[in-house]
Amino acid sequence: MPDRTLPRIAISTGDPSGIGPEISLRAALDATVNSLCRSILVGDPTVIARHARAAGLAPTIHVVTNAKEAAWSNGALDVLAVPLPDGTAFEFGKIDAAYGRASLASASRAIEAALAGDVDAVVAAPMNQSSIAAAGIAFDGHPGFLARATGISQYDVFLMLCFNDTRITHCTLHVRVVDAIALITRERVGRAIRATDAALRRIGIAMPKICVSGLNPHAGEGGLFGREEIEIIAPAIADAQMAGLDVTGPFGCDTMFGRKNVDAFVVMLHDQGHIAAKLLAPYGSAALTIGSPVLFSSVAHGSAADIAGKGVASPAAMIEAIACLAGVDGKNA
Repeated sequence: MPDRTLPRIAISTGDPSGIGPEISLRAALDATVNSLCRSILVGDPTVIARHARAAGLAPTIHVVTNAKEAAWSNGALDVLAVPLPDGTAFEFGKIDAAYGRASLASASRAIEAALAGDVDAVVAAPMNQSSIAAAGIAFDGHPGFLARATGISQYDVFLMLCFNDTRITHCTLHVRVVDAIALITRERVGRAIRATDAALRRIGIAMPKICVSGLNPHAGEGGLFGREEIEIIAPAIADAQMAGLDVTGPFGCDTMFGRKNVDAFVVMLHDQGHIAAKLLAPYGSAALTIGSPVLFSSVAHGSAADIAGKGVASPAAMIEAIACLAGVDGKNA
């Protein structure tokens, strides 16, 4: 029997037609993952079985309709059933509105289980934004989706990319750069810093050390390249310091990531963090959504429709996402 003290993590299987179900299966069956948590897949059992066969996997699947019914047994893989819409024909690697609705339904069901206390955290496999758009559903990424699902403001959730021992929180995410700049306020930067500190403490880092980037080249070079660092970011850092947080900056992004003994970096724009993460860990970074009542992580790559059903997808990012939630460095686990 698995260790009953291990956290219970729901793995939403993402876009049915992409690699999400495959990497979810591979992660749930991984020995390292099973040493970190007890997992339950959330998705369509028939789709999951199709992906298992395509990948040459033959797990014993225990289907439940409520997470409370999970067996949490080493002998079977629990699956919380969220069936595809009636009449949906399944194909690998296809964009379809039904698949978009199904991926969001699985994530919503996993979040509901977490809010009910039936699981301790949620990891989401990749969705396909084209399929979601085909369904006529607005989707601006997991942070906004999680905020709506948990009934909190979209401005209080942030994305933290995690890989190896590096963590990067973004003040802004999927908006036009001109709009992102307008969103950089003293209040928002302060919320990002506080959410980062709280998330680090929640995963077991008692005294987090945080570095904050600037917005402009060289963090504004003392006002030569812009005054946002002087008028917005530095005051937000000072507010956090007054509240007892160990936070420094603003630093230029071209040098900040080389700093040692830092638990997390806070950046202003999407590309300031994502470029660094995808250069240093192109297939192994996890995306942790912070600031919500639900511990939530996702992989930082797409649904890879071109290799869906071929049995070659790597679960590395999914394993990293699970390890991130478990408070363990995935590289050293």
